[in-house]
Amino acid sequence: MILVALRGLAGRKFRAIATGLAIVLGVAMVAGTFVLTDTIDKAFNTIFQESYAGTDAVVSSKAADISFQGDTPESEPVRESLLARVRGVESVDAATGSVVDQSATKIIDANGKAIDTNGAPSFGFGIDSSPELSRFNPLNILDGRWPSGPGEVAIDAGTADAQHFEVGDKVKVATLEPVQSYRLVGIARYGSVQSLGTATFAVFDIPTAQKLLHREGQLDGISVAAKEGTTPEELVRDLRRDLPPTVQVKTGAEEAEQASSDISDFTKIIRYFLLAFGAIALFVGAFVIFNTLSITVAQRTREFATLRTIGGSRRQLLVSVIVEALVIGIVASLLGLFLGFALARGINALFVALDLDLPTTSQVYAPRTFVVAILIGVVVTVLAGLAPAVRATRVPPIAAVREGATMPRGRLAPYVPYIAGVISVLALLLLGYAMFADSLDTGPRLISMALGVLGLFVGVAMLSRLAVPPVARAIGYPSARLGGIAGSLARGNSLRNPGRTAATAAALMIGLALVTFIAVLSAGMKKSNRDAIEAQVVADYVVTSQNGFEPFVAAAGGAAAAASVAEESTSVRSELAKVAGKSGYLTGIEPGEITSAYEFDWKDGSDGVLAQLGTDGAIVDKGFAEDTDLAVGDRFPLLVPSGERRTVVVRGIYEAPPFYPLLGNVSIAASSFDSLYERPRNQFTFVNVAGDPTAATQKGLEQALAAFPDAKVQSREAWIDQQDEDFNQFLIMLYVLLMLSVIVSLFGMVNTLVLSVFERTRELGMLRAVGMTRRQVRRMIRHESVITALIGAALGLPLGIFLAALVTRALSQFDVQFSLPWAQLAIFVVVAIVAGVLAAIVPARRAARLRVLEALQYE
Repeated sequence: MILVALRGLAGRKFRAIATGLAIVLGVAMVAGTFVLTDTIDKAFNTIFQESYAGTDAVVSSKAADISFQGDTPESEPVRESLLARVRGVESVDAATGSVVDQSATKIIDANGKAIDTNGAPSFGFGIDSSPELSRFNPLNILDGRWPSGPGEVAIDAGTADAQHFEVGDKVKVATLEPVQSYRLVGIARYGSVQSLGTATFAVFDIPTAQKLLHREGQLDGISVAAKEGTTPEELVRDLRRDLPPTVQVKTGAEEAEQASSDISDFTKIIRYFLLAFGAIALFVGAFVIFNTLSITVAQRTREFATLRTIGGSRRQLLVSVIVEALVIGIVASLLGLFLGFALARGINALFVALDLDLPTTSQVYAPRTFVVAILIGVVVTVLAGLAPAVRATRVPPIAAVREGATMPRGRLAPYVPYIAGVISVLALLLLGYAMFADSLDTGPRLISMALGVLGLFVGVAMLSRLAVPPVARAIGYPSARLGGIAGSLARGNSLRNPGRTAATAAALMIGLALVTFIAVLSAGMKKSNRDAIEAQVVADYVVTSQNGFEPFVAAAGGAAAAASVAEESTSVRSELAKVAGKSGYLTGIEPGEITSAYEFDWKDGSDGVLAQLGTDGAIVDKGFAEDTDLAVGDRFPLLVPSGERRTVVVRGIYEAPPFYPLLGNVSIAASSFDSLYERPRNQFTFVNVAGDPTAATQKGLEQALAAFPDAKVQSREAWIDQQDEDFNQFLIMLYVLLMLSVIVSLFGMVNTLVLSVFERTRELGMLRAVGMTRRQVRRMIRHESVITALIGAALGLPLGIFLAALVTRALSQFDVQFSLPWAQLAIFVVVAIVAGVLAAIVPARRAARLRVLEALQYE
């Protein structure tokens, strides 16, 4: 029977290939995800391992335990005088200090703008390039030499290549000081890593870096090497004994492991995000395989009956069909695995195109990638083929001699609608539990949501056969009216076997449902975002950093205020802090000017309380006040990353839009804020001008900020529009990744139509015999395919809208609105029609080429 199965596959090559393609794409996504994220992990691990390869211990300041939504503050520097004290420890062989800043150093491009790293670090380094201390230098010089004076700089090779900089050129760099020009004396690389992604770095000597990054007399860290015979642990013990308790000492291995662990958490997010799309493609592929094998089994009723007649047992038939699925799964998984290696490069290219590329090195092919990818592909294929295999065992031997014998119905067939109803209800309960249970942790919440969505798709797919007849009649009406006899026959063919039509449409339904869900949810989020900003900001212009979300140097705010066109100006500072025991963002505002740019919705207080902030006053958001049981007059503690503590008193309570609050939960006067943070930076600077904003006033502001190229000036409307563009960019990436599932469903439609043509060979021959032309045959198949695709759209679009409405309701506490993007939904319908036309190309050509006499004698 195994030999029969293998020969059957060899005789149905096209069918097997089309079935396997569904698994190939899904496995490719899984394998590509593992290869890409493993490569990124290796690049970061290489960076950290090489950074501390010659370092036995690291001395740095003790940082307060403050982190919020994945953000952590930069560690505070230590006094430079500590370096001499470290060198004086008996077990120390060598030590050097360094200056490291992750966001303030911006290399300027040919257009005079700061290079936008899209959230990746823009490092500024101060290093001691003495040959005897080279063991501590994580960078490798590729061309030129290290900087040795105030007018020199070295930059990373990626930026040098992209901007066509060569050694000897003049390069402009902005730091916490206004932009200055430096002579490029070296081009370097971080260890052996091929690419830093969008990150950049500029290297100065230590005195220059201290001045530019406002660290005079300070170092961000001290790297230490032990004398021969001293272990890193012993060195750490000696340093802890001799250094003040305000600093922390770790081994180089511990420091590298901690940094790698932090990055590993980040790459896990990327991995799970991409794996979700691989799972979607495999889920859709399972529908395709189930449908294809079900049709194949139904078409081979007499073949299976003959095998039963000559002695084949039910078990042997079951094994035969499972072997077919197993072989398809193994071959498709192997092909998908190797396609995944190429897909990893494609996904990385997508990130690069969206300016989201990350550090990479040579591709990593871990054994886990091979095992998981192949195992998933084989298991999904076999499970999808299990039900058709069981059906094959129910073929009675008498069917071998009966003309037109059909597959007997399963024992559960009458109960399928009820089973589907139960699955759908359970899925809705899981979704409701995931979205509305307040005490649920993130992991269980995501698992519950994923199971709910999958269950809902399965339930709707099982129930869709009941919806096909009325939907097909309605959707097929234009074909019947405008497509002539071919359109009428296509409509009838869609109605003839509603179960098959529903199963074919189900794959496309899932893809369109997910695309619709994302489109509707993002439309509501964009509207919520716009409304939230418009409710808060009343200024004419907004100054931000080039990427829009990183802080920029505070001096730029002063330059904007000094512009001749500026009538009113105010800046908002923002940094991490722990307020009332909770980590979050603390903002510094200018009490006398903030109301000219920001509109407060006071719940307890008025604009007058701003004048009462003084050195210990604060205003808090209503939601935060309720969470921490604060009222006007209450006192609560502040803790900043340096470890400094302060007690402040609530002067007023206001309510900010929960979707996009521009201020932190707690705001204090800018003067108090600046006394807490050594290097305060602005999150926003708001500017009002006399009269209406014009191109001339914007140009005037841009000229005033010319010395600060990381500062970007936008009108209020332009800034809000930019927020929409950021949403759109993310949407493009989601749509591209979801295209895999749509392509898989397209192959499923092709496969089903080809099998339908094969099944109707004699019928098509009869139609040709009574006068139907080849063109009419092709038209009939195209109409049938388009009707099936539109059924998928008719089921998928409402399902996607329903899921978006459910999530919107769950996010109601953030004021997320429900909004239907009608234009996009119309485009999705057009996409479904185009998908139907494309899916019909091969089957239509195959049907049109049938020879009439051979078709009539077909058995």
